[in-house]
Amino acid sequence: MDIQPEETTQPISDDQELAKVLAGVSQFNDALITEEPVAPAAAPVLPTPGIVQPFNTPRPDDSNNLEAIKRDAISELRPLVDKLDLPPEEKFDTYLLLIRSTDDTTLIAPAHEAARNIADESRRAQALLDIIKEIDFLSNPTPAI
Repeated sequence: MDIQPEETTQPISDDQELAKVLAGVSQFNDALITEEPVAPAAAPVLPTPGIVQPFNTPRPDDSNNLEAIKRDAISELRPLVDKLDLPPEEKFDTYLLLIRSTDDTTLIAPAHEAARNIADESRRAQALLDIIKEIDFLSNPTPAI
């Protein structure tokens, strides 16, 4: 009785994919042996249980810097907004953003004009409602608490 297993697989040397993998493993092992030892990484700071920590909380100096950049961008955009070559919907959205960022009532008229030029009646109606809301908000400021 012959107990020798039958050879049903291809020899390793004939399998090109396996040869590539083995070559990669060999190169990886060689690199591990020849590389300088690396110091272990610092232990990660784990969040305190029960406290939700925001993913990317800006530092106090970052938020001041971001606010300064925002103010500069708004002041630079303000005189250029009339020159934007945008569809009426986008131009209205730009005006609305500027109005909400600056409370500048002089932007209401050009925003209203952009809203009136919106072709889609549903979107135009929403834009006109937004104009009314902004006028109401700017006309009746809430007292600071």
